[in-house]
Amino acid sequence: MTSSRTTSQGPPDVPESAGSAAWELLLPAVSAPARTRGRSLQAALREAVRSGRLVPGTRLPSSRDLAADLGVSRGLVTEAYEQLTAEGYLRSGRGAGTWVGGAVRAAHPRARDLAPRIPGARADFVAGTPDLSLFPRTAWATAHRGVLAELPHQDLGYPDPRGLPRLRAALAELLTRRRGVVADPERIVVVSGVAQATTLLGFALHAHGVPSVGVENPGSPQHDALYAAAGVTPLPLPLDEDGIRVGPLRASGVRAVVTTPSHQFPTGIAYSARRRAELLDWARSVDGFVLEDDYDGDFRYDRAPVGALQGLDPDRVAYAGSVSKSLAPGLRLGWLLVPEALADEVVERKRTMDLGHPTIDQAVFARFLERGDYDRQLRRCQRAYRERRDALVSALDEHLPGTRVSGIAAGLHVIATLPQRYGPQETFLARLAAAGVLVRPLSDYAHARAEHDDEGGPEGDVRLVLGYAHLSATRIRDGVRLMGEATRE
Repeated sequence: MTSSRTTSQGPPDVPESAGSAAWELLLPAVSAPARTRGRSLQAALREAVRSGRLVPGTRLPSSRDLAADLGVSRGLVTEAYEQLTAEGYLRSGRGAGTWVGGAVRAAHPRARDLAPRIPGARADFVAGTPDLSLFPRTAWATAHRGVLAELPHQDLGYPDPRGLPRLRAALAELLTRRRGVVADPERIVVVSGVAQATTLLGFALHAHGVPSVGVENPGSPQHDALYAAAGVTPLPLPLDEDGIRVGPLRASGVRAVVTTPSHQFPTGIAYSARRRAELLDWARSVDGFVLEDDYDGDFRYDRAPVGALQGLDPDRVAYAGSVSKSLAPGLRLGWLLVPEALADEVVERKRTMDLGHPTIDQAVFARFLERGDYDRQLRRCQRAYRERRDALVSALDEHLPGTRVSGIAAGLHVIATLPQRYGPQETFLARLAAAGVLVRPLSDYAHARAEHDDEGGPEGDVRLVLGYAHLSATRIRDGVRLMGEATRE
């Protein structure tokens, strides 16, 4: 209770207009239905203090006066005053009235969008995004309705941190059939994309006394930050035409290495059979692990996709994939096949990280797989992306003659090497930026800590990573035409 000494030193009364001001601020709340009127009055008064419309030190009308002004019972106002005094928004003293407390600082809430978007471009060839308009809304909605109708009540509780058994069984069937992995449902962990899979593996490696991990150079820029956050130091390792070079890998002293063997990102090569075998021999010789990121393994356009590396040695290879390229990255849904030696640590980390992936999302995806909808979606994407790749190659040949496209016919991007006459690269990129064309050079994917030679071809060549999956054939042709026009300005 506040002492009389304290109350005698309370804030001075504000002008009589404070009563009418409070009436104006709170009047909308009392028009709420009777059963919610008390909560509405409290919420309106709380927001008036938070927003600064009622400043610290403002003396509020007595409960009797405010109740008369608002046309409500005195008990409703008294309850609101008592609740907000308990929360710290108001102060009161016996016989001295009620004031706005000094603990509150006016808030200025706003909802910012930090999604990685670059507005205003006339053409955007930055790689990594699928065509989100291909998302199968009707089939997904049907699966969602079916799940809500049939999902047992107990499945809405905390799930197995590995994921719903139903989904893990469906994923095991899919990955065995399409990617040639050894998929024991007991070793599958459902994750929120490859980013979480990477972080979980990083923690597991750290717990096993593995202080560093080799990463491809050039390679995915996200691996550095994700492994570093788990306490594991990323070490860039060079590539050749067959994949990651085994000599530097052995010399590095690492016991784990991250690879994209089916379609290396960003160079676009596929690891040769010889290099795959050498990579596994290295892992066995150092009691280490290969971490396979199969980010777009289903999208091969000139032949059947090469099977995943994990199928050759599931005890040495951790395998990660997701629906980010086939459905949408916003679903935050992926999978991780874990070697037995890392399984317990990964599952426990998943448990403490988020207590498991959302149950309804898992059940919807399981039904989507079981009914064949996912296979149909993959075929639809393959047709669309193959046509767009062909459109890009044709447009480059027309508008930037002499351009060489390297890498296998797969995935969602190509490496385009332009002849020397279009260089130097910095000048070329500046011209494209001025024309409103967004591109990224291959050099952007080189790790800053790496000691490497120039990633370009012959001196003066321009080497670009061009994404095309998110663009229609018409937009691809228009964008490449803008690129050609920019080089002639």
